[in-house]
Amino acid sequence: MAMTKEQVYEKLETVIDPELGVDVVNLGLIYGVKIDNNDIIITMTLTTPGCPLHDMMKSGVHSAVESLPNVGAIQVNIVWEPQWTPEMMSGKIRDQFT
Repeated sequence: MAMTKEQVYEKLETVIDPELGVDVVNLGLIYGVKIDNNDIIITMTLTTPGCPLHDMMKSGVHSAVESLPNVGAIQVNIVWEPQWTPEMMSGKIRDQFT
């Protein structure tokens, strides 16, 4: 059975930003997921370029997706464009912060 983006996003929702206590999907940090056979490429950002948790967040995303069955290579790309803004959070999370 082929892996789906929904399965990847479900795993990514288990990765919590320790500073905000919100998962990376609902924070709007995930810009894209590509699946090529069983290889996964995740494009994401962080809330700020100077985030001291850069390596921890990247490792957390990698580890969460690695737990999917039959996963191949995993590539996590952190980008700074477009720059993350609070408007990128899901509506339910944004409401918690306002």
